[in-house]
Amino acid sequence: MPESHDPYGALRQPNYRRLLGGGVLAALGTEMQAVAVGFEVFRRTGEPLYLGLVGLVQFLPVLCLALPAGHLVDRWNRKYVLLVALTIMASASTSLAAVSYHEAPLPLMYGLLVLAGVGRALAMPARWALLPQVVPAHLLSNAVTWNSSGWQLATISGPALGGVVIAAFEPAGAYFSTAICLSVGVILISTLQVTTPVRLEDPPGEPSIERPLSQAWWAGAHFIWQSKPILATITLDLFAVLLGGATALLPIFARDILHVGPVGLGWLCAAPSAGALVMAVTLAHSPPLRRPGIALLLAVAGFGGATILFGLSEVYWLSWTALSLTGALDNISVVIRGTLIQTMTPDALRGRVAGINAIFISSSNELGRFESGLVAQWMGPVGSVVVGGVGALVVVVAACLIWPSLSRLSAQSTPAADSIITSHQMANGMARSTPV
Repeated sequence: MPESHDPYGALRQPNYRRLLGGGVLAALGTEMQAVAVGFEVFRRTGEPLYLGLVGLVQFLPVLCLALPAGHLVDRWNRKYVLLVALTIMASASTSLAAVSYHEAPLPLMYGLLVLAGVGRALAMPARWALLPQVVPAHLLSNAVTWNSSGWQLATISGPALGGVVIAAFEPAGAYFSTAICLSVGVILISTLQVTTPVRLEDPPGEPSIERPLSQAWWAGAHFIWQSKPILATITLDLFAVLLGGATALLPIFARDILHVGPVGLGWLCAAPSAGALVMAVTLAHSPPLRRPGIALLLAVAGFGGATILFGLSEVYWLSWTALSLTGALDNISVVIRGTLIQTMTPDALRGRVAGINAIFISSSNELGRFESGLVAQWMGPVGSVVVGGVGALVVVVAACLIWPSLSRLSAQSTPAADSIITSHQMANGMARSTPV
């Protein structure tokens, strides 16, 4: 390891530790809630389609609100936007606990999941855009890696803890525990001391304040379209996880194929995060990847292969291992994509670019759950997972054909934000943001 590489550089920043702690607690609670929702919906309906609808109702708010949320994050205090978002999510979790305890109609639960999705639509770009205000620029890559480590740690313990809480206190206990985690996260985020970023001004003759609001909303999408490395990586990750994700069907595999109860289901849900955590810590202690493009393509191909293995397995330990491999390989994609976005995006566009990225992430996760449930309704859970894994392999081949330069991407070939901002401004002009 080069002496100049400090694997704990970001963690030495007190503000970053608070931001990371708040994010980990929020993720911990959200993962507990996800297990509880899946368990309760399948217990009450017995149909995989209803499990898919859980992902759909959480994806729609992100799809509808990502652009205005990103614009809001770029114009207002990002810290306060994040606090409001976490408060909305905590309120939804508290209400879910009441709905579950009183066995209220299922549509009411779906409505509260929509409310939680609204909170996530605000939280995702706010937290992402806030990161450069709490760590120095040279530590952004390290911070992205530790973000992934913290999130994976939460998603390991969250599902496992959720299974235990469900077994002891029913799903209502898991929802209430989620509300507590989110509330503590609000307290941690409220203590952040953020720095005011240096705003990049618009070029002469481009009064962005007078530009139509819709045009300002789409500035992030235009920037991503111009930045081919970012576009290639987030598109590859989107379709690979969208097709290859199997997490929505884990309650079916746990009960009908692997024959385990809530605790076994919790550990199955935690398996991808266990593998991802090991990979994230390994990447944090290693120098930056020299050939991130090749690493990304191999990781996504391996993700598809591990998904196929899980779909065909009828042995619990083999299924758990296959799921952990999907998490480890997917984490490589997460770190590469996150580093590219943070280092290439100018601060004035961070919220809007993060909003677009949130659509891609939610499409691959929540919409992927809906796709898995829909296909499973047609051809069964095993067929759905195996076909999805094959689809991930096809996506890798397609990416190589559409973006042949992706395989040649290196750490040295990625321009930083300040080196690409001039050409982007001259081509389109950037919306000026209100200082935060």
